[in-house]
Amino acid sequence: MTETKYKTEKRKARIGEQILITNVSEVEDEYENGDVFEVARVNSGCSVDSAEGYVVLDYEYEVIIGEKASVQNLDEMDYDDLVALSEAVMKALRARSYKNGYDQGRIDVEMEIWTKTTEEKSIQRKRNEVVAKAKSDVAFSIIKFLKYKNEFIVNSKKRTVVALRKSPVSGHVISKGIAKCSPSDCFNVHIGMAIALRRALGYHVPTEYFNAPLPTEVHVGDIVAVGYRNYTVINDDHDSENEKSTIDTLRISTLQGFGGGFEIIDDSRVGEGE
Repeated sequence: MTETKYKTEKRKARIGEQILITNVSEVEDEYENGDVFEVARVNSGCSVDSAEGYVVLDYEYEVIIGEKASVQNLDEMDYDDLVALSEAVMKALRARSYKNGYDQGRIDVEMEIWTKTTEEKSIQRKRNEVVAKAKSDVAFSIIKFLKYKNEFIVNSKKRTVVALRKSPVSGHVISKGIAKCSPSDCFNVHIGMAIALRRALGYHVPTEYFNAPLPTEVHVGDIVAVGYRNYTVINDDHDSENEKSTIDTLRISTLQGFGGGFEIIDDSRVGEGE
């Protein structure tokens, strides 16, 4: 018996494309991993609508771009077919090993040059994915429990986020969740909101929210610590001289030229298109 395997891409789907559910939300009970849907509408936020009538969050799916060759069940093959298959596999492995050995010397030299940069980008990409999931998580939970009033209290200085679920009639607090950032971690309000809201709802908090890697790339809107002072990162063309502000700022090109010597302590970037 054969099983259909799909080739997929992790990107925003377009209308008419098929998507494969690969990371279903813990609060979703209408579909599961492995389900395939057709996209009927692409929402401006962080989700798509399927032709089957489901709202699917971006982190839950991958876009299907084709089918992989079906793999036959070895238990159902007869003896002669198994022998033929094993001989073909060994032949292919020998040919592949010879070619790989030839290519490996050249590849090792190239790998050594960009390995460090690639690792840093991979770490930053992983953090970006966690932050994106946290945003979607909060948006989905608010929509799912729309009858309640949800309020967030953010204290960036104390690095805390409090989520309050209130009665829409009386305004009384029904439940509360608190998230507090570790002193050794980088504060992100979106991750904090997801943790606090899940705690207010009584849901399990995914470990990736607690173990998100520290950022490796500085961006406009980040707050960095240089020595004993904190600075907000601004664009190079930002006119700070004619702007009255009590916030200490540093231009991003200045930080990028440091080559280190600073720590990103807050990458929420609220108000910077985040």
